[in-house]
Amino acid sequence: MTTLTTLKIAIAQLNATVGDIQGNVAKAKQAYADAARQGADLVVLPELFIAGYPPEDLVLKSAFARAVRAATEALAAELPTDGPGMLVGTLWPEDGGDEGRKLYNAVALLDGGKIEAVRTKVDLPNYGVFDEKRVFDAGALPSPINFRGIRIGAPICEDIWKEEVVECLTECGADMLVVPNGSPFDWTKPEVRMNIAVARVTESELPLVYVNQVGGQDELVFDGASFVLNADSSLAVQLPAWREAVVMTEWTKGPQGWRCAQGERTVIEEGDAAAYAACVLGTRDYVQKNGFPGVVLGLSGGIDSALVAAIAVDALGADKVHCVMLPYRYTSGDSLEDAAQCARALGVRYDTVPIADPVEGFMQTLAPIFAGTAPGITEENLQSRARGVILMAISNKFGGMVLTTGNKSEMSVGYATLYGDMNGGYNPIKDLYKMEVYRLSRWRNSNVPAGAKGPTGIVIPERIITKAPTAELRENQKDQDSLPEYEVLDDILACLVEHEMPLPEIIARGHPAEVVKKVERLLTIAEYKRRQAAPGVKISQRNFGRDRRYPITNRFREDPTAPSSHSGAASVPKVLLPRSDGGEVS
Repeated sequence: MTTLTTLKIAIAQLNATVGDIQGNVAKAKQAYADAARQGADLVVLPELFIAGYPPEDLVLKSAFARAVRAATEALAAELPTDGPGMLVGTLWPEDGGDEGRKLYNAVALLDGGKIEAVRTKVDLPNYGVFDEKRVFDAGALPSPINFRGIRIGAPICEDIWKEEVVECLTECGADMLVVPNGSPFDWTKPEVRMNIAVARVTESELPLVYVNQVGGQDELVFDGASFVLNADSSLAVQLPAWREAVVMTEWTKGPQGWRCAQGERTVIEEGDAAAYAACVLGTRDYVQKNGFPGVVLGLSGGIDSALVAAIAVDALGADKVHCVMLPYRYTSGDSLEDAAQCARALGVRYDTVPIADPVEGFMQTLAPIFAGTAPGITEENLQSRARGVILMAISNKFGGMVLTTGNKSEMSVGYATLYGDMNGGYNPIKDLYKMEVYRLSRWRNSNVPAGAKGPTGIVIPERIITKAPTAELRENQKDQDSLPEYEVLDDILACLVEHEMPLPEIIARGHPAEVVKKVERLLTIAEYKRRQAAPGVKISQRNFGRDRRYPITNRFREDPTAPSSHSGAASVPKVLLPRSDGGEVS
């Protein structure tokens, strides 16, 4: 076989669906056909593309693993023998003999009508949202794949986060690195993964093709944003984030090895723009991949539900979003006006369903049991639960999934009602603190994200953003009657949740000890509520559910006066939440 001196590699940044083997194969074939028409020599798809990523315990079902391998083998046989090769992520079950069945996260080279090579993932991540050691066997250190005379190193995702695998491939004579990935988004991930890739390029002196998947899978959102680095660490190609793309890259072999020509270099969204895009994509894919015709949500006139409505419209289109105002005696005239104005701005169906009759019905039914007691939180929660029942009834009748609208600040401290405002199938803002909700609302009023289906202009009325937040469950109620100011609360929560900081260090940041202790207690005792909350888009490095896993039954309480083994609290930024440029607020 003649050794190539020019090469065209098509990066197929695609949106797979977990478990949809035939659908994923169809996507792979379409990308292959598109790339072949453009003269590609090799088409590269993301990690575990045929299975969908992350498949979690689905891979323990032997029938699924066998079906994925069989589909990969069938795909190889169906591709033209004289067409491009394909490097694709897949499951690879093997009979381990005396050691029993083995199951690998693998990448396969399909070429010439057959599977020419298989390489298996070595470094299985077992932290944060990842638990691959639970379901996969670790592969052996790999050698390069010989593709038409080119020695391609194919480390898989986590394999480049440490030096060992790339070092092995370099020593074995790899000409370039092609890396299939399933790398989920968070506030800092794009910069972190670029730094990791640059480090491996610097050490190996090899060019690197980073192929990341795009799309939502339950709580995870994958931003794509695939790229190519040349051996001098310069950026040759940058694919867009948040959408599928098949992009051709052109390579030439010179005295110093392979080099990619300058190609498309899309500017990637950062900060609030990226977070908003993640919320939109995560919501769209959760609704569509699970077969819902649309969504329904309670539009209260407050900022949380307004932002959720905007995200839903941008994700699905106004015709797929049904907003419902559910007023009671404590609902203010401003809230009624603001909700209606927001619905008009977004162009959604908007209905008003008063809840006085069901709430009073509950009160009358419970009157004999509640006799002699004073009204309080119980009666307030009946309002929230009546709203939850009505929204679920609308969902059951018409098929739209209920979106719940609680933010991360509320979910942290339990400022939510089980079987009430927590009712729903998905929460687009679950991982956004209250101050981030405000920021993203202002951002959306000034911007329309690429691919959004919503209108331009102000979609969240200014009064919704500026008025004091309130649940409106009693006269003149404000959130700050029960909680610290959100600027303070969010900083304390970020210290506790994202950074696991000791209480004395949080107090040293200028927060009153009694406030820090109260917030820590509320965070701890609300764990049982969070376990029953709907899934939602993961934005932060440590969300509730996949990342932060605390026991519900837990009597440990930290002593805020105990000396800390940590140091340097004063050097930590005052507020730990990312700002719009992706940094941190000072």
